[in-house]
Formats: sequence, structure tokens, C-alpha cells
Amino acid sequence: MADEVTLMLEFQAGAPSSVRVRIALAEKGVKYDVYSKQNPRDEITKLLLQMNSVSKQLPTLIHNGRPVCESLIIVQYVDDVWKGKAPLLPSDPYQRAQSRFWADFIDKKVFEITTKLWRTKGEELEGAKKDFIECLKLLEGEHGDKPYFGGENLGYVDVAFVPFYCWFYAYETCGNFSIEAECPKIIAWAKRCMQKKSVSKSLEDPKKVYEFVLERRKSRFGVD
Repeated sequence: MADEVTLMLEFQAGAPSSVRVRIALAEKGVKYDVYSKQNPRDEITKLLLQMNSVSKQLPTLIHNGRPVCESLIIVQYVDDVWKGKAPLLPSDPYQRAQSRFWADFIDKKVFEITTKLWRTKGEELEGAKKDFIECLKLLEGEHGDKPYFGGENLGYVDVAFVPFYCWFYAYETCGNFSIEAECPKIIAWAKRCMQKKSVSKSLEDPKKVYEFVLERRKSRFGVD
């Protein structure tokens, strides 16, 4: 019996959590149906409450009628279920733990800081820029001179982090700074990731992300 896979995505343009799952599924060559903008909101809400009544958050993966929630957990699940192609987590227990540590760092620290880059202004924005560059330098140190965080192949940390790349243009424009000038290795790594179809076809156009940011900055956060 063939696997039945449905992915419920966020409505937000280029949402990193949703992009992660799309990349992981693409790496594994898994075919799936999508619930997102083309479906009525009430239809998605009804299915979400049925499948993910605890956190009620997207993305949610439904595999053979059973839901899996939270983006990093979904990526781990995808890696465990479809083992035959493109392993994302290393087999060594210590390396697996390190990968999970850095993915968690990205999920919490980087997400929190980058949100401030387009929602704030003045001193708070300047502080966010400084914190973001510090985070990127830490990630550069972890990356070292490897092609990917996962070594020779795209791995779990790469999947966790690269979705933020389509937001870099918005961060730089809102914050008036250059990420490449501060952290050239991060940009080189991101461009390398973009050479993979699983990544390039999953990430949103940076200009569309910026349009979304501009609208939200003004309408929800009162930032011009």
C-alpha cells in the first residue's frame, strides 16, 4: 500500500518552519498533497483541529492518517521513515546530538532575533542586528570549511537553517546592513545549498518575502 502524505503549510510567505519540511520531503523524493493557500481557511482550520488539537500550529504532516507536529520533529520523522535516500541526521550518536543542538539553537535563538530585525526600529533594531551577526559567526564557526553543516552532503542543520536565506534580503533592507560583508562564509554556504533543487524549489522569492514584511511591518507593528 502506497504512503498517503499530506502537508499542511503556513500561509506566511516563505515561513522557515514549512520550508524545512518541504526540503526534507524533496530530499527523500516523497510525493505529498498540500493544504495551504489554495484551500479555504475554514477547511484547513477544521482539519488542523482534528489532526493537531494540542498546539494547533502549522506545519503539520499527516502520514497515513496520523499527524506529526513541529517542523524539526517532522524533519526527524521524515528522516527516520524514509531511510533509503539522502540521510539527514548522522548515524553517530554524538554527531546526532550535536546536530540536534544546533538545529534547536537556530529554531529558538535565530528565529527570535530575526523577528526583531523587521518588527522593530531604533535601538532595538540595532541590538537585534548585533545579536544576529553574533549568531551567524557562531554558526560559521560550527560550519568550518565543510561544504555543508552535514559534511559532504546536505544535513539536518542545513535543512533547519537554509529556509532563513530567502529572508536575508528583507533583514538587510530593513536593517540597512550587509550579511555577506559580516559573514561571507554563511552566504557562500547558502548559495551552495541553493544549487540543490530540493532547496531552490522550496524557498520563496526574496522579493515576495520582503513585500510580505513591508505589509506586516506597517499594518501590525506600526513600523514604516
